[in-house]
Amino acid sequence: MEENIMKKLFAVFVSVAVVGVLVAACYAKDKGPSGEALFKEHCAVCHPDGGNIINAKFALHEKDLKAQGITKPEDIVNKMRNPGPGMTKFDQKTISDKDASKIAEYVLKTFK
Repeated sequence: MEENIMKKLFAVFVSVAVVGVLVAACYAKDKGPSGEALFKEHCAVCHPDGGNIINAKFALHEKDLKAQGITKPEDIVNKMRNPGPGMTKFDQKTISDKDASKIAEYVLKTFK
């Protein structure tokens, strides 16, 4: 009888573990693409390795961003929405606010 209880407890444990893994997988899937993936998709062509193929003074490295008054993610999103000459405008239909924020955070974290 004790062996039967142990088998049932083990089955419950395995079931809970499987459900936990499935929930975690669904949660990760709901997050969508990473900032890095979005940057590669939308930005890397003109900003390889944080540079700028159009105008080097508008690179994405920390010192270049600070020189433009860009210090936080919202500043980068604003620049994406209202760029200067030579940069593609990324409206909310092209890149959602959530994804634009992911890109901005990636840029600030990566190109120091």
